[in-house]
Amino acid sequence: MTIPWWHPVLGDEETAGVAEAIASGFPNDGELTEEFAARIAEIAGARYGIGVSSGSAALYCALVARGVGPGDEVIVPDLTFIASANAVALAGATPVLVDVRREDFGLEPELVRAAVTPRTKAIMPVHVNGRGAALEEIVAIAEALGLSIVEDASEALGSSLAGRPLGSFGHAAAFSFAPTKIITTGQGGVVVTDDPELDRRIRELKDQGRATRGTGGADAHPVFGFNFKLTNVHAAIGLAQLERLPGRLARLRDLHAWYAEELGGLDPAIRLLPVDRAGGEAIAWIDVLVERRDALVSHLKERRIDAREFWFPLHTQPPYAAEGFPSATWASAHGLWLPSALSLTRDDVAEVGRAIREFAAAPVLA
Repeated sequence: MTIPWWHPVLGDEETAGVAEAIASGFPNDGELTEEFAARIAEIAGARYGIGVSSGSAALYCALVARGVGPGDEVIVPDLTFIASANAVALAGATPVLVDVRREDFGLEPELVRAAVTPRTKAIMPVHVNGRGAALEEIVAIAEALGLSIVEDASEALGSSLAGRPLGSFGHAAAFSFAPTKIITTGQGGVVVTDDPELDRRIRELKDQGRATRGTGGADAHPVFGFNFKLTNVHAAIGLAQLERLPGRLARLRDLHAWYAEELGGLDPAIRLLPVDRAGGEAIAWIDVLVERRDALVSHLKERRIDAREFWFPLHTQPPYAAEGFPSATWASAHGLWLPSALSLTRDDVAEVGRAIREFAAAPVLA
């Protein structure tokens, strides 16, 4: 594609960091991992950060550390990447799908309340594209009912709700550093929490039952755990990336402002979703709602402009097949992430804007 939807930006700083990690003779989970995880926790307003191998592993460890297991239910939004529900299933629990709000794709509080049963153990709010949505209401419901909150903050690094960092509202939160995220380590994740007991338990889960780094030999493994470690090599990439985070967040603010200029007057056929900058909201990509979404995608691709459709709702995926969920179904069919690569220029956005206005002005054939 001439204009990409997204691509990771890596440079000499990442190369140098990886080389230093390799030269140290200790490429495994170590001091760089701890430094990276601590910096993510600081951004998220949390006391502890634990590096793990992926965002999915981060969700799993957070859930299990909060006592989620077989026989339990966890409320999950129907509109999210499938990893959210898969982490619940991996913990042995049942994902209970709940519909979302059309304006911000977050869990609908009243539907959350209605979905709670005696088996409900936790609620997993997903901050789709950095939006906290009705998180404060969801937390209030959980507190009233004695439920855990595990935030899926995979797309929310550096974003806030009402001035408070996303990732600091629940008992624990999971961040992802996959290649499509604003900060990437290739693959990787971090769990953040304020609870020292959760910090210890998550460390056990990610390192074969050891709360502190072992020797690989005569170590005590008092509890069950796995190998979900984030290595120093991956963390070195993340630390170099973090130096550019403020600039990347600012770039995405610019992209949103440029698209607002280009798409002005096209609502409701093509509506750019707002960003609450005063509250500290920071989106990961530029999202729009389009009446004829699939036709626009084809139109853009003919002009070598890439875009990404929203996920299929979880209830349409065979592992979680169900019926209903009108808002998630609607949002999935109308949602589109426009080109959001950090390398895009004002001229690139203008070219996308021209293509979209051309599409909007063309007659609709019966």
